[in-house]
Amino acid sequence: MSLSAERIAALRDYVPRERNLTIGGRAVEPAGERWDVYNPATEEVLATVGGATTEQVDEAIRAARAAFGTWSAMSGEERCAAMNSLADLLEERWEELLASIVNEVGTPVSLAEFLQVKMGIGHLRWFAEAAKKDRTVHLGPYDVPVPTKSDVDHYPVGVVAAITGYNYPLNLAGFKYGAALAAGCTVVLLPSPRTPLTTLLLGELVRESNLPDGVINVVTGGADIGQYLSSHPGVDKVSFTGSDAVGAKIMAQAATNLNDVVLELGGKSANIVLPGCDVESFSVDMHLRWSRNAGQGCAALARLLVHEDLYDRFLESGAEAFNQMKVGDPWDPATNIGPLIRPDHRDRVNGFITEALEQGGKALLQVDTPLPEKGWYVNPVLLGNLPHSARAVQEEIFGPVAVVLPFKDTDEAIRLANDTAYGLAANVWAPDLAEGRRVAEQLRAGTVWINGGGAMRPDAPFGGSGRSGVGRELGEWGIREFLEPRHIQWAV
Repeated sequence: MSLSAERIAALRDYVPRERNLTIGGRAVEPAGERWDVYNPATEEVLATVGGATTEQVDEAIRAARAAFGTWSAMSGEERCAAMNSLADLLEERWEELLASIVNEVGTPVSLAEFLQVKMGIGHLRWFAEAAKKDRTVHLGPYDVPVPTKSDVDHYPVGVVAAITGYNYPLNLAGFKYGAALAAGCTVVLLPSPRTPLTTLLLGELVRESNLPDGVINVVTGGADIGQYLSSHPGVDKVSFTGSDAVGAKIMAQAATNLNDVVLELGGKSANIVLPGCDVESFSVDMHLRWSRNAGQGCAALARLLVHEDLYDRFLESGAEAFNQMKVGDPWDPATNIGPLIRPDHRDRVNGFITEALEQGGKALLQVDTPLPEKGWYVNPVLLGNLPHSARAVQEEIFGPVAVVLPFKDTDEAIRLANDTAYGLAANVWAPDLAEGRRVAEQLRAGTVWINGGGAMRPDAPFGGSGRSGVGRELGEWGIREFLEPRHIQWAV
């Protein structure tokens, strides 16, 4: 996958055609409320999208239920082949997927090709292969009070309501439907109303794939449709990605039917720089990582804890990263910071910055080039001189804003890292792996990288504790969220 200047010029003007819902393998015209979807870089209307009615949600759930018997009875090899047929179509139409994502999310094309498209396809192919795995556990003999043997196998939970966030529409959908399909479940997929176009295109490709009708259904709508779907008695499990405030509501709605949930929510992830580190070797990459996708990532490592002996060197070396940040047109290959999703979110992020400065905080590093006249942009900034109790330090900002705090010793760094309501991710920069592991093992976070770690792995669990959510996505752990264990015992 690569794009020439000519292809970029062509894709920049991509206009999504009118797209339908996908219900039971059919294209269904949405009959609910309509709303405009905006290009956050230009403020122009990309498309007017129709939402599903509650009757159409009912129809989608019935279609998923009807397909469940067939899909769950298929062999792992058959499910793998069907899922790979969808991955093949995603690869064939990758440019259209990319154009949709760049134009509706604002992710710069320089990042979106890998982060938003290639990674999403790769994760789907991993789940397809995982569908073939035999998960039966043989417990062996047990002689009290009489000799018996036991197996533990697993059966799929049924119909999954998958509700996704706006920032990574293809990836977040794939985390959910990939694991659910590998487990033998069927899915009703509801994208964020802010970025529905990519998911609607996914539904179109589902209809063209070899997936049986009704295995994946795509509906659209706002909070009312999300509430209706998550509390529907025809749904067996709810998987949601979004804010912790909305996640709490989803959990309460699912509880009306005693349904289980998987919630991948927010984060305020610590990025610890231990004494003895060569900060000049990694500070640029550190800043470019937390600010990518304009900081709109739940695992953004934007709470920087730096040993006091390294603090000044860290700021000096980090200045180069801010010199490399180019804010602007996401279709310009030189851009690495795009717009925020909506003007109200831009105002919220600016509100965090203003409040921090009014409370005595300082902008230690920042991009100060003029912002584009159009688009919902915020220049990246590193805030300092704040107490750890400050709102900008404790709450998820979801924008290109980081905070830095010095610490005296490693014990204090661990205490500060764990002093948050979130528990999603962390990173430890250490002079050697052994010290990095020693600290990592004391952090309350679902994922801990050491010395920058690497790209998100499809075979490793992702998720957190506290206000970061419930359960895990990706890997074998993500698949087991959609399976129920069944103990089978017999006398010998």
